[in-house]
Amino acid sequence: MKRLLRTLTILLLIIVSSSCSSSIQKIEHLFNDKKYEDAISDLNQYLFFHVTDVKALHMRARCYEELGQLEKSKSDYERIISIDNEYAQAYAGLAKMLFEQKDYKNAELSILRAATLDATDFEILYLLGRTMIMTEKFREAEEFLRRASVLNPDHAKVYFYIGMALAYQGDALGCAASFNSYVNREPDNMVGIYNRGFAYMNAGYLPWALEDFNTVLKKNPNHLEAMARKGLCMASMGDSEGCNLLQNAAIKGSKYAKEQLEFCNS
Repeated sequence: MKRLLRTLTILLLIIVSSSCSSSIQKIEHLFNDKKYEDAISDLNQYLFFHVTDVKALHMRARCYEELGQLEKSKSDYERIISIDNEYAQAYAGLAKMLFEQKDYKNAELSILRAATLDATDFEILYLLGRTMIMTEKFREAEEFLRRASVLNPDHAKVYFYIGMALAYQGDALGCAASFNSYVNREPDNMVGIYNRGFAYMNAGYLPWALEDFNTVLKKNPNHLEAMARKGLCMASMGDSEGCNLLQNAAIKGSKYAKEQLEFCNS
């Protein structure tokens, strides 16, 4: 009789375990299909019986985040940390919310904790680098962003932010090279092309800068900053038409163009 009860107990545990696994897989499919409310409903039922399942709590936090219910998402992340204070993704989730709320100081503390727990996660290092740009720790930002680029070399935006970090450090040539890597991966991104042109200009590569500003203006003839910088490049290269462009950009409201008009009057 005892053997029979033991066998039945084992069979019941196998059935329950299989059912839970199937349930989580179904919820993951709902999440991947962006059916966040349905996923939350199923997760609530699952977590009623598995209150300390941090992966399920993480999935629910992500669902709440996607739905814009940030307080509920925050509550789940904090619950995860209370269960497992070495769960890196919970700190990363909190940091992301703090970053979006422009609380960069606390975002940095949270994402640094995540990075100490998982130094090989691209998203963690990427967010850490971006956060450190906002807290004006540009050298450290560059370091973490470069680590992120090694983990995911095809991610275009990481090179954009490396370029920003280098620009703030005064490395015009390195900035231009990084923006070039960005544009090579997103060749139709005018923001990247404009910033590469700006970096080329600061590094003294005026013909290359001029080419980028022309590309931007072809797409958007009213881009005043591209117009102003194109004008300055042309004037610096001895083309008097550049001063006309500067004056036109100044008349239309470019502060930068107004500041550079003295170049044409000297």
